[in-house]
Amino acid sequence: MASRKYDLVIRGGRVIDPALGFGSDATVFIKDGTLAKIEPESAAGRRSLKSLDKSQLIDATGKLVVPGLIDIHVHLREPGHEAEETVESGCRAAAAGGFTAVCCMPNTTPCIDNQETVKFVQDRAQNADARVYVVGAITKNLAGEQLSEIGDLVKMGAVAITDDGHFLQNPEIMRRALEYARMFDIPVMQHAEDQYLTAGAVMNESFQSARLGMKGAPPVAEEIAVTRDIALCRMTESRLHIQHVTTRGAVEAIRQAKREGVNVTAEVTPHHLILTDEEIGREFNTSLRVNPPLRSRRDRDAVIEGLVDGTIDCIASDHAPHSIEEKDCEFDQAPPGMIGLETTLGLVKTYLIDKGYLSWADAVRKMTINPARILNLKGGSLSRGAAADVTIIDPDKKWTVKADRFRSRSKNSPFVGWKLSGQVVTTILGGRVVYDR
Repeated sequence: MASRKYDLVIRGGRVIDPALGFGSDATVFIKDGTLAKIEPESAAGRRSLKSLDKSQLIDATGKLVVPGLIDIHVHLREPGHEAEETVESGCRAAAAGGFTAVCCMPNTTPCIDNQETVKFVQDRAQNADARVYVVGAITKNLAGEQLSEIGDLVKMGAVAITDDGHFLQNPEIMRRALEYARMFDIPVMQHAEDQYLTAGAVMNESFQSARLGMKGAPPVAEEIAVTRDIALCRMTESRLHIQHVTTRGAVEAIRQAKREGVNVTAEVTPHHLILTDEEIGREFNTSLRVNPPLRSRRDRDAVIEGLVDGTIDCIASDHAPHSIEEKDCEFDQAPPGMIGLETTLGLVKTYLIDKGYLSWADAVRKMTINPARILNLKGGSLSRGAAADVTIIDPDKKWTVKADRFRSRSKNSPFVGWKLSGQVVTTILGGRVVYDR
């Protein structure tokens, strides 16, 4: 039997690819796991599809067709905490959220600070529903005292280094990390908060923390950390990526550094773009206990402004699963983190696009090509010959977040019960449909 000309054809949708500057109704052709071509919709094009089998066609009429989404800040918990999440379950959640690639953080047990743990995660991800890129630890056991064998981590495939969850307090070690990272052309991803100022904190330091009688983390702790690391980045001429930015001072420091030509990039989470510390006192939902904490409206608005003007380059979920048992406690005793892979797109559509802060092209750029460029990842575009990683979105679909619908093993989301607009319909990984609502 003769081989089929195309394995999969997506027709009728509006294709948005900021990397190509493309945004129009078009048909996407996939062959052997790669993108064969994109053709504008036309009568001739429609006639040429009549010979295709129905199993080869995906009707995307009224939908958006975009490059597979990329999330560069995800906790998959494996090895060590498989009750919360595994590589397999985390990738199922990613596919349901439209993500075809995720970068997993190294704070596992044991942590990802050597070649063996990098390979373990890679092996677990071989048949998963999303591509998994591993981020190695800056320091051994995330202790902040001795550098990991960074060259070995990169040789095994690590795309960046971070001690995420722990600020690298020692500036001499941070300097050396940046210098090594420059040698291997990878960024250092930094969780930016001076730990001397945030020790024991469980929320933002503000009127709300005083009212609730809980120890707060002052916003200046983030600003100090960001400012120091920008200075080290400038000196070493390396690449610095600031994780989950939350404060006005940090946004302004990053904005100024970019004006000076410092090679710094930044990310923000949906929850820091939407929620504030005022939410905590309403019900003490432990899913609102996150690190860095939810900030004031003033900080939240400054972060939105930074995202809109390009100071902040991308949106990342900081998907941080925790079991029901772990979160079923007093607010100040709960471990920090919330899941986000399956709600990120709906939150971005409802609270950023619908409110006029971002266009669809802006949002797609910050969730595809920008994160891909920051970490030199494959993907982020529908260019010819690229891997056929594609996300199809119903832009106006109304839906309610339900805990029993999560593909993640954990349910710790403060957005359960929220009504959102914009939902993933189909996720395609390497030409294979891995999620179909």
